Amino acid sequence: METHNQFGKSTELLAATYFKQKGFEILFSNWRHSHYEIDLIALKNNRLHIIEVKGRRSKRFGHPEENVTTKKFKNLLNAADEFLYQNPQYKHVQYDILAISILKNEEPEYLLIEDVYL
Repeated sequence: METHNQFGKSTELLAATYFKQKGFEILFSNWRHSHYEIDLIALKNNRLHIIEVKGRRSKRFGHPEENVTTKKFKNLLNAADEFLYQNPQYKHVQYDILAISILKNEEPEYLLIEDVYL
């Protein structure tokens, strides 16, 4: 069985592949500033996408998207503020959540929640 960190990395690889297949250009993976992190930063049709990726191996504790708390989203916004400060060329920004359920002996199931706001 994968460790927590290995599972997170494999989930983010699945997410990057998912977005590439949908025509996104992945600019950064695991972009960090201070103690903040953005899982994926992608570009499509001149719109910057700040993406939080959540994965689960079981439905016992709910769906992966339920794990994006208000605090987690605020941390994502803080990281995005710093990224945009460092990269002022991006004018159109969208925040997305990609939930991936990876159940044993099943194909991964993806749920993209687009244009998320608090």
